[in-house]
Amino acid sequence: MLDKTGIAKRIAKEVKDGYYVNLGIGIPTLVANYVRDDIEVEFQSENGVLGMGPFPFEGEEDADVINAGKQTITTLPGASFFDSAMSFSMIRGKHVDLTILGAMEVSEQGDIANWKIPGKMVKGMGGAMDLVASAENIIVAMMHTNRAGESKLLKSCSLPLTGVRCVKRIVTNLAVLEITEAGFKLLERAPGVSVDTIKKATEGTLIIEGDIPEMKL
Repeated sequence: MLDKTGIAKRIAKEVKDGYYVNLGIGIPTLVANYVRDDIEVEFQSENGVLGMGPFPFEGEEDADVINAGKQTITTLPGASFFDSAMSFSMIRGKHVDLTILGAMEVSEQGDIANWKIPGKMVKGMGGAMDLVASAENIIVAMMHTNRAGESKLLKSCSLPLTGVRCVKRIVTNLAVLEITEAGFKLLERAPGVSVDTIKKATEGTLIIEGDIPEMKL
């Protein structure tokens, strides 16, 4: 079973040379720490940064340099800063190759709910709506179940939706899954996790074909 760092490490393997990547709040922000050193990747944040690097070491933080989640970040040589209008033009213009988002729920059709729990105060959806509407390649980083042990990979989302039929792939603490027309296709299982464990933790339709390899980090 993976922790949040393990999920980020596995997703980092999906990042290709030359990609422009947007990282959502939560687990996705960790991905920048684990991208291979031999490829060039530009991380974009919707608050107006292009060229984010790994998180700073303790004592080296600059409170004025933050990502969309208000976490302090580092920037790489050649990084640039701009206003939100420019940032969302990049997103809406489909200039981002890969979007990595967290989620509270994902349905077997690829719907995502990641912004609101009914009854809890929130400031708004933020940039998530633009990201899911414009991105053609969305990977979700999430825990497979909630704190009560209930599946977060569902037949249909119960929470307010952020986007419809937009998620392509999911990496959880238990598995890597791909959204297909028939449901969640199991591609890899986390180290030490059995297929049966993944079955029990998945409410939506789970497609299992042949032997499922253990993921490599």
